[in-house]
Amino acid sequence: MEKVLVYRSVYLPNLDLTVQVGATKTGVAYISTPREGELQRFFKGYEIQKEPEATEEKLISERLSEAEKQLLAYDQGTLREFELPLHFVGTAFQQEVWHALKQQPYGTLTTYSELAEQINHPQAIRAVANAVGRNPLLVVVPCHRVIGKNGRLTGFRSGLSVKRSLLIREGISEFR
Repeated sequence: MEKVLVYRSVYLPNLDLTVQVGATKTGVAYISTPREGELQRFFKGYEIQKEPEATEEKLISERLSEAEKQLLAYDQGTLREFELPLHFVGTAFQQEVWHALKQQPYGTLTTYSELAEQINHPQAIRAVANAVGRNPLLVVVPCHRVIGKNGRLTGFRSGLSVKRSLLIREGISEFR
C-alpha cells in the first residue's frame, strides 16, 4: 500500500494533554486527542501504523519528531506559529477552510460567520462550521480560535475544556 500514515502519542505537560500526531511522507496530517477509530475514519485508504513499528519510514519519523518538538514549544509558551509541512486530507472546501484557519493569528478569535466571509462563502456558515469540526490538525490549524457569533465557546471535537485550555495558553482569559 502506497498511502501510509504513521502516528505517535505526545504528552503536553503544561496543558496536561496527550495528543496523537500523525504524518505521511508529504507532511504532518493529524494532531488530535486520541479517539477510537478516528484515524481510520479520517484517513480511509491509508495504512495506519503506530511508531516505532514503522521504522523504515525515516522521513515520516523526522516529521513526527519536528511536530513533537514544536508542540512542546507551544505547550511551554515559546512558540506561537508552527512551521511544519502539512498534508491536508479532505475535500477542496474543507481544505479552503483549513487554510483560512491557519492564517488566524495566535491569541485572537474569529467566528464561523467571519471565517465564511473570509473565504468568500458568506452564506455557508454551517458548512464552514462542519469543516472546522472536521479539522484533523488540532492546534496547528487553530480551530480552537473559532467561537460562536454570540461570543460563546462552541463545539470542539476534543471537548470544550481542551478548547478553553488552549485559549488560556494563548492569553485569552475571558473563558476561564
